[in-house]
Amino acid sequence: MKKALFIFNPHSGKALIRNHLMEIVDILVKDGYELTVYSTQGRGDACRAVRERRKSYELIVCSGGDGTLDEIVTGMMQSGFRTTIGYIPAGSTNDFANSLKIPSTMKKAAEAVVGGTVFSCDVGRFNEDFFVYIAAFGLFTEVSYGTPQEMKNMLGHLAYILEGVRHLQNIRSHHLKVTSVSENGETVVIEDDFIYGMVTNSYSVGGFKSIAGNVFKGKIALDDGLFEVTLIKMPKNPMELNSILAALAIQNIDTAYMYSFKSGRLVIESEDDIAWTLDGEFGGVHRVVTLTNERQAMDIMVKE
Repeated sequence: MKKALFIFNPHSGKALIRNHLMEIVDILVKDGYELTVYSTQGRGDACRAVRERRKSYELIVCSGGDGTLDEIVTGMMQSGFRTTIGYIPAGSTNDFANSLKIPSTMKKAAEAVVGGTVFSCDVGRFNEDFFVYIAAFGLFTEVSYGTPQEMKNMLGHLAYILEGVRHLQNIRSHHLKVTSVSENGETVVIEDDFIYGMVTNSYSVGGFKSIAGNVFKGKIALDDGLFEVTLIKMPKNPMELNSILAALAIQNIDTAYMYSFKSGRLVIESEDDIAWTLDGEFGGVHRVVTLTNERQAMDIMVKE
């Protein structure tokens, strides 16, 4: 029989896995898999389980939110060998699953795991760490890992908005030197003051269509070896801040306040410590970060 490791986060989203666990197991077993089922016990547990997995597993099935998937992919990258991943989303926003058009219902997602096709997707390297779809700093980034899970469960996207408004009065800028290798291989250097930055490989962020999706007119591919980078400059006055927030709200990006470009590798240097978030989880405090796109480093099952 084929062997699969099924890792699930019992607390993701509204803990829906509790109502669908046997249904998912039944779908996998009927497709010929001998399952090892593991319930995560805390942060970092899924990463460890995948990093220490046996090579005999032909499939890793993950059920949880984007943070759980991040741990699965990080553990796989750290292990040094590849195993195909099947993703059954169960989080609050499931940005990456939406980008891959993985079904939102758990039963259909499980059916896509056994009946879909393999897609080789890019993975982001962040210094010695990894991320699946976004690395970000600055305004609003604390919202994703600072909002209590109970609040996310009850209020959904409204929880992010309410938590985000609370941070508006504490806007802080960072003076950065950004060195990027562009699409055509040229090195570009940008130096300015920024309140927010994100390096993405996704069509949506926080449950909403990505800023980059509008900037690049739909020319986003998840397997091209390139990130979409968006940096928002420090507003000079409250009117500029209002203009930036209004532009973000209606997805009408004003490039006078932003830099937007594609990059396969970039180095971001700061004069002070910056807190980063990786796939919605706290990614540490850094002054220098190197982000590299590991092209098509992950195999994941998709419906189409």
